[in-house]
Parts: sequence; C-alpha cells; structure tokens
Amino acid sequence: MVAGKPSFTLPVPRRWRAARTIRLRLTALYTGVYLVSGAVLLTLGYLLVGDNLSRRHDLREALARHGLHPDIPGHLGFPPGSPQGRLVLVVEDQIRSSALHHLLLEYILALVAMTAIAVIAGWMLAGRALAPLREITATARRVSSENLGERIDLDGPADELRELADTFDGMLVRLDRAFDSHRQFVAAASHELRTPLAIMRTELDVALADPDASAEELREMGEAVREAIERSERLIASLLVLARSGLATGHEEPVDVAALAADCVTDLTSRAVEARVRIRSDLASAWVDADPELLERLIANLVANGIHHNEPGGELSVRTGEDGSDGVELVVINGGRRLDPEAVAALTEPFQRLGRSGSGFGLGLSIVRSVAEAHGGSVSLLAPSTGGLEVRVRLPRSRASASRPASEATDRFMDLAPRLTGS
Repeated sequence: MVAGKPSFTLPVPRRWRAARTIRLRLTALYTGVYLVSGAVLLTLGYLLVGDNLSRRHDLREALARHGLHPDIPGHLGFPPGSPQGRLVLVVEDQIRSSALHHLLLEYILALVAMTAIAVIAGWMLAGRALAPLREITATARRVSSENLGERIDLDGPADELRELADTFDGMLVRLDRAFDSHRQFVAAASHELRTPLAIMRTELDVALADPDASAEELREMGEAVREAIERSERLIASLLVLARSGLATGHEEPVDVAALAADCVTDLTSRAVEARVRIRSDLASAWVDADPELLERLIANLVANGIHHNEPGGELSVRTGEDGSDGVELVVINGGRRLDPEAVAALTEPFQRLGRSGSGFGLGLSIVRSVAEAHGGSVSLLAPSTGGLEVRVRLPRSRASASRPASEATDRFMDLAPRLTGS
C-alpha cells in the first residue's frame, strides 16, 4: 500500500471463503490426482507407440509373410546403401516423426480437455460430499439455549459424516437435558433460598416495628435469624457439593468402599443410637477408582438418610462387595413406612422429599446419584413391600483390585461393630 492512499479490498462472501478452504482444496486434489495419473498413462502410451514405430524389421517381416520382396537383401527390396534405400529410410523417419508429433498434440489436447472435465466433476463431487457438513453447520448456527430441540437427523450411508452428525445430535440431546435440569434446579434452589430469607425479613420487621421490644424478644429474633442463616449455609454447602459431584474430578485413586463405609458408620453411630436405629453391616472389600472425598460423601449421605428416615427401633443394613460382573456394589436398606414406588423413583432429583423432611433439603440422594454417575456408576432405588427404602449403588471395579487386600479400617470396624451398633 502506498503511503497516504487508502487501500481497497473487494469483500469476499462467506460462502466463497468457506469454499476456498475445503471445497476448492478437494477439487484441486481430485484434479491433481487425475492430471498426474492421466499424464503418466499418456506418456507410457506415447513411448510404447514410438518404440513400435521405430522397429523397421517388423515391417519387412510383415511383407515377407505376404510374399512381398522375399529373399531380397536390403530394406524393402532395395540394396543396402542404394539411393532408393536411403530415400525409403528418410521417408519412414519423417512419417514416424509426423505420426508421433500428431499423437503428442492429440494426447495433450485430450489431457487438457479431460482435466477441465475433472475440475468440473471434482467441484460437483466435492460439493456433494460436503453437503452434509453444510447441513451440520446450518443446524449448529440455528441452535441456541432456547432451541436445543433442533436435530440434524442426517440420512445416507453409515459413513464418517453420518457418525459426525449422530455425535452432534447426541451432544444436543445431552445439552438439552442439562439445560432443562439447570433451569429446574435454579428454580427449585431459588424457592428453597427464599424461605429462610423470608423468615429473616419477617423477624427483623417484627422487631423493628416494636419500639418497646425487650432484650428477650430481641434475643429470640436473633436466634431465629441465626437459625435461618445456618439453614441457608447448609443449603449452599449442599448445592456446592452437588455442583462439584456432577463433574469429572480428575483426582481418582484406588479406594476401598468397605473402608469408607466403615468410617461413615462409625462416625454416625451416635446419631443412630439417639434415633434408636440398629446398624447391621456386611462389609466385603470392594475397590474402585474414585475421588475419596466425594465417595465418602455419597456413603455418608446414604447412611444419614437411612437413619433419619427410619423408625424408632428399626434397622439399617449396609453391605458392600463385588456384584459378580465387572463392578462393585454398595447396598443400604433402611426400615420405615411403606413408600410409593413411583414417588421413590423421583427421589434422586434435587429437592424431592417424602414424609417428614426435618432440616433436610432433598439433596442427599441427588448428590448420591451425581457422584455415582461422575464415576461411571449408577443408582437404583427400590421400595420394599415390608417398608423403608433400598438404595443400590454400582461402580466400576478398580483395575488393580485383584491384588489389593482388605483394608485395615474394615478389619477394625468389624471388631468394634458389636459395641458401636449395639448388636
């Protein structure tokens, strides 16, 4: 660009910029392959024709087979070195050179014409091959957080483009579910947080509206506000755990589920004694690759849930072990009243509660499911006919589990279990 003069560049449409990057390169590739292969083929043909034309003895042998010029020395019956023989040789060379020259021109013209046809055909074939990609791109541009129901549904053979489209559709399905779950979760969390805030506002308004409020009344107001704040803190802590448990932690290590279960039962024994719930345990070594903190929260939630929703004098069963396939299993069964099986299936959703909820938020089983799925496992809930709830957590077995002995924590727990659980 010359100093002092503005530069001017013609705008290039987006479709042509895209074509330059893929379609034009594919066309150039198709054309280049055809040009090289055609040139090699025509060159070989030209050399073979020239070699055959240079063989003079073939013509004499052909004439001899038809009885022409038999047993006459020289070329075509002319004595060697005669003027007529030399003339015949010159004429033959001129005819051969002219034929090869015309053949070369025809080959070049044919190669140019077929190359032009190859460019057109390559452009059309590249456009046809890239049509699914344009459809995928158009769908991706139409998709937004409010329009995640859009799908490609690409038809055609099961090739790489079909696999790409199906993968994109699967991603949209997962995003649609995630956004829907996010909207429901935010709505439910907002509702749950609104309750303690309303309590605090009411207590403060009542206290401020009474200028003659006594110190005792103000203390009662402060205790109510503090209780609401503590409830909000517990809710926020549970929400943070739930958000963290839904992500791949990247801190997996071999962990014995039985050892963590033994620690959790030991820590919650005093709560079980207060609730008059007897804990029965059958903890067989079960190694998994997991985040120890999240897995411990999973087990603690199940045990605490089993104690909280039990009945006085009831039992809580905690069992670990391998499930007979390529996984391990944690089973927690608590007693209690009979539950509706259809309602039980929804307990792994956030803020879903049955019966008396106490100070809970309905996030315990949601955290259990989120932690299990983050580690490649699953959770199933059953409502036994005898009452209570049965929760089964299945996790992939650790690759190094075969060489690992039972943990010392499990052995200590089995020795102390009769005293801790009152059995």
